[in-house]
Amino acid sequence: MKTNHLNVVIAGGGSTYTPGIVQAMISSRERFPFSSLTLYDIDEERNDDMFEIIRYMLKKEALSNEVDLYQTTDAQEAFTGADFIFSQLRVGGMKMRELDEKIPMKYGLVGQETCGLGGFSYGLRSIKGLLEIVSYVDHYAPDAWLLNYTNPETLVSEAVRRAFPDVKMLNACDMTISIEETIATNYGYDRKNWIPMYYGLNHFGWYTSIYDKSVDRDVLPEILERLENERLHVADFNAGDDTWQEAWDMMRLMTKNFPGYLPNNYLEYYLYPNRTVEHTDSSYTRANIVMDGREKRTKEMARKVREQEKGEILDFNFGEHGNYIMDMAASILNDNHDRFMLIVPNKGTIPNLRDDAMVEVPAYVGRTGAEPISLRFAINDFHKGLMEAQNAAEKLLVDAYFEHSYQKALQAFTLNQTVYSADPAKQILDDFIKANGDYWPELN
Repeated sequence: MKTNHLNVVIAGGGSTYTPGIVQAMISSRERFPFSSLTLYDIDEERNDDMFEIIRYMLKKEALSNEVDLYQTTDAQEAFTGADFIFSQLRVGGMKMRELDEKIPMKYGLVGQETCGLGGFSYGLRSIKGLLEIVSYVDHYAPDAWLLNYTNPETLVSEAVRRAFPDVKMLNACDMTISIEETIATNYGYDRKNWIPMYYGLNHFGWYTSIYDKSVDRDVLPEILERLENERLHVADFNAGDDTWQEAWDMMRLMTKNFPGYLPNNYLEYYLYPNRTVEHTDSSYTRANIVMDGREKRTKEMARKVREQEKGEILDFNFGEHGNYIMDMAASILNDNHDRFMLIVPNKGTIPNLRDDAMVEVPAYVGRTGAEPISLRFAINDFHKGLMEAQNAAEKLLVDAYFEHSYQKALQAFTLNQTVYSADPAKQILDDFIKANGDYWPELN
């Protein structure tokens, strides 16, 4: 494996999250010595905007002569000779995300980009898009490591597990890190001292302990107590977004009603779908907020760079998003065996859950990939029942993708934990088939 002059590809290079990843790469060149960066995206305009921003960043850091920067819409050009690929696809873009969120709400169900039936709509698109990326990596860069941020993580990782079981790939989500960072910032902890234990599916899990090395004890009980009495406030990387404040407030409710564990905040969509629907503006959802916020700011940054405006141009703060994927890459490259939350095949990690479930658990990462940490205890029936039902729904949806099965898709939609009846499940499925068109496989 190469350990110097690394060639890195960002698949989904036009994403507004690309600057955060690149900033983390720039800050990590000593431990991750890359000399080439390629932005790959099928959306040429977005990719070109991001190319201008990244070129400006490299120039500002005096790296223009040390890092070769490329942009392309051609897969062979992008992936040939790559050492690391960071994947952050959004198949269908924000316009399709808007439909993912708004179509279920027409029928009184949760509209959300990764959870509920909107997440299933996005999932079928993402499977198709990510499997294409993995096929390119398999063909043009078979020795490369693929680090995946593409959502919905459990669905896409299950599909890749079936189609490309030998690919060198890590599937990770930064939501757990965002939860930890928000709690640490609010309550005065240093997250770098934490050794958390967590289990679940992606966006569907619970912390069982958070050992803090600085005080030599599990601090989760005191975090839960503080959460009951002290409101969590939005961290700076989500500042100005009221929907995140609502999410942290819902986390307080979940810990009050189901004490003893710290839940992933996305569980609110499964445990309290009625509240979500009641408090969501069906005409102006998260997709609209992002399009009117982060998307417009990024477009404006690109304009300022092109027109060589003076003053501070860059305007982004993505918290640990970029650092997390960079830390994983460095841990592989340097065989550090650092610890991350990853989506992996269960294979006994959670003893009383099916072996072929794709679960999110702590794992050590080194040159040979992920080494999941066994829980060494059976999970409780409440969590197990929720996970088994949702996992079955997700597996049925992946079956539907590979088998082109309308029946399996309907079963998946009906079983999704946000759905109360097969009637809206079928109506929403039929609406999504029309809305997604060729983004989805044909279902018969």
